[in-house]
Amino acid sequence: MTEGKKRGRLINSFEQHYQDLLRFLFRRTGDVEEAADLAHDTYVRLTNVADSIVENDKAYIFRVAGNLALDMHRRSGRRAVWLSDEEPGEGIADPQPSQEQHVIDQDRLASMDAVLSSLPPKARLALLMVRVDGLRYVEIAERLHISVSMVSKYVTLAVQHCRDHVRQDDE
Repeated sequence: MTEGKKRGRLINSFEQHYQDLLRFLFRRTGDVEEAADLAHDTYVRLTNVADSIVENDKAYIFRVAGNLALDMHRRSGRRAVWLSDEEPGEGIADPQPSQEQHVIDQDRLASMDAVLSSLPPKARLALLMVRVDGLRYVEIAERLHISVSMVSKYVTLAVQHCRDHVRQDDE
């Protein structure tokens, strides 16, 4: 099918479904004028469609219109923020932790490192292989030359030891 015929088919379908499209856009925007503007923008977009295979004209037209309505909604939301009395940057959280949080995190890390160091070597190694390296119990058993059930016991012991330590710190 040639490009001209495809455009003609889409435009014919647009005209055929125009009233339904206006109702659809009105439900999205709540404003008759905005719905009409979006319908016009949809028409313009359809006239620029070239060499694409459109299987369902009505669905394609409504998808284009819906996307345009969504874009308009996003723009109006940004405009509302720009026009508000709020100073730019207010309400935007600083992604960096505060100095206090940094110190707290460092203390927790040092504490957890001490707890891990106090574990028996194979239990510590099994826990790190599971949690850090992401290894399965079978792989750990092969590497440490122990049974899978022993890996399970080591990991359970290590996790319980760490939980107990965290609970003590929280109290």
